[in-house]
Amino acid sequence: MGESVVLELDGTEVPVSHPDKVFFSRGGETKLDLIRYYQAVAGPLLSTLQGRPLLLERYPDGAGGKSFFQKRVPKSAPAWLRTTVVSTPNGTTSDALVAADLAHIAWAVNLGCLGFHVWPYHADTPEVADELRIDLDPSPGVTFAQVVEAARLTGQLLGEHGIEAQVKTSGSRGLHIYAALLPRWNSYEVRAAAVALARELERRHPDLITAKWWKEERGSRVFVDYNQNAPHKTVFGAWCVRPRVGAQVSAPISWDELAAVDPDSLTIATVPGRLAELGDPWADRRPQSIEPLLERSARDMAAGLQDAPWPPVYPKQPNEPPRVAPSRAKRD
Repeated sequence: MGESVVLELDGTEVPVSHPDKVFFSRGGETKLDLIRYYQAVAGPLLSTLQGRPLLLERYPDGAGGKSFFQKRVPKSAPAWLRTTVVSTPNGTTSDALVAADLAHIAWAVNLGCLGFHVWPYHADTPEVADELRIDLDPSPGVTFAQVVEAARLTGQLLGEHGIEAQVKTSGSRGLHIYAALLPRWNSYEVRAAAVALARELERRHPDLITAKWWKEERGSRVFVDYNQNAPHKTVFGAWCVRPRVGAQVSAPISWDELAAVDPDSLTIATVPGRLAELGDPWADRRPQSIEPLLERSARDMAAGLQDAPWPPVYPKQPNEPPRVAPSRAKRD
């Protein structure tokens, strides 16, 4: 597998063991190739990740092998590594890696991390959620063309509310839409804005888009996963490489590219060249307000709507409907 190498990144020496170990079988890309990729996209990568806690998705044997999620940084971690205390919905705490610089990313890759899942806040200000993240999740039977149309309609509706959003591939079958936020709201408020957005999209486009949490109610529609904005939820990071054998990237794209994008072609082999040629499509992000969406949320509540269901790992929330699938509720 080759001897270890030491890389100097951001003034820090990072040892890399087995640099020639193949992580992605389709193209034969290695551990060192993955680190070189992150070096090539370091500017835009750190503009979205820097200072945020990370949940690590580790594949010691490479993409397609056994895997596990790791929130806690090992006690054997080097002294220079920056961590922060994060919580789970049930109150359990752990020391998570912070994306302080490229050296921290390379350190995680050396452990076999093939997926960085990113918190919606900075480690220094955990009380503030500064990103709205819309995960467009295709139900069974939904084509990628339908997801693209749902993304276009989502961007259009956000624009009506004065919110300029950006889009990226998920690295798999979906699309993610992001909006940078002013540092004014917590995750509960950002989630409420996402719920309001999802419900309005469903009202306008009921044959294509759904806000229904229970899978049995979704049909063949694109689900707007508002719960990705719940406290302590993470979303796969922009510019990060997915643990797929083809080394696909969760790649930011421009809205003009959306109609023709082929997510499977956006890999560690192609994305650096795209970046060099086209630049960073998210370079003009600016913090914005979600007040118009929160006003819509307040109108929904005033009209008698309950909160949308939360994931089962969360404590029961005020104004939340019973956590039981509709079909089971009818039997009971």
